[in-house]
Amino acid sequence: MSNLIKRFKEDLQLAGYAKRSIQSYTSSVLRLQRFYNKPLEDITEEQLRQYWLCCQNEFGWSAATLRISYSGIQHFFTKTLVRSWNIFNDIKWKREQTLPTILSLEEVRKIIYALPTVQSHAFYLTLYSMGLRLREATTLQVKDILSDRGLVHIHGGKGAMDRTVPLPKITLLTLRKYYKTHRNSKWIFPALGRNGGKDAQYAKNHVSDSGVQGVLRSTLKRLKFKKHVHPHVFRHAYATHLLEANIPIRHVQKILGHKTLKSTMIYLHVTTQAQVDSNDKVSKVMQGVLS
Repeated sequence: MSNLIKRFKEDLQLAGYAKRSIQSYTSSVLRLQRFYNKPLEDITEEQLRQYWLCCQNEFGWSAATLRISYSGIQHFFTKTLVRSWNIFNDIKWKREQTLPTILSLEEVRKIIYALPTVQSHAFYLTLYSMGLRLREATTLQVKDILSDRGLVHIHGGKGAMDRTVPLPKITLLTLRKYYKTHRNSKWIFPALGRNGGKDAQYAKNHVSDSGVQGVLRSTLKRLKFKKHVHPHVFRHAYATHLLEANIPIRHVQKILGHKTLKSTMIYLHVTTQAQVDSNDKVSKVMQGVLS
């Protein structure tokens, strides 16, 4: 690792960025360096402009990918190299307004109960029934389960925000049953290793993201599932199902750990119940006006 990249990572740490953000931003800077195959400090503002034009027009990067690249490179050149370049004020990629993939309750149930192992079943039931992000679920610790209060303490979620989420009884019972299979003193979902989980009790690491993603992919393939499903889709489903159950949107926002209500409001566009209620209300208004 060059001293410059090391300094960049330190700058990001001091700025309070999460580990995954640091990895993502560093990758963006290193990708730029590989593109020009020259020291980063020798790259000019015009070369950076041409790089992003190439990424957009030749490589076909999405606006989301371009924004990640921008965030990392902008921080590197303005904070680490201290360059005052106009390009960082001129560039703006609009956020794509796409609705999330939503699973019905029956689809969630079908997938979870088709998972092949005790761990994968318990994991995805936990992921869905508490609306967790993938990393929040894989790093869940025994001490985080506040069973007497019916809550789970989520540490350092997105934006380094702690929060508590409701712990459904069915999830608590499932976790207790699963815990008896490994009794790891730290991790709820320990890494099972290559010997069938016999040493899970002494595992130092939690289950990997790739491990739980792989078992989901194979299950979906076996089910010949049509929708594009990944772990975060279960969080989308959780939020939608809560709103359909008439849980106040402010409560849903708090449970999900969204900083702003705007992030939670996207689920109003995909709730079946909200659409049905709106259609009924429109019909009643029109009936009153036109009858």
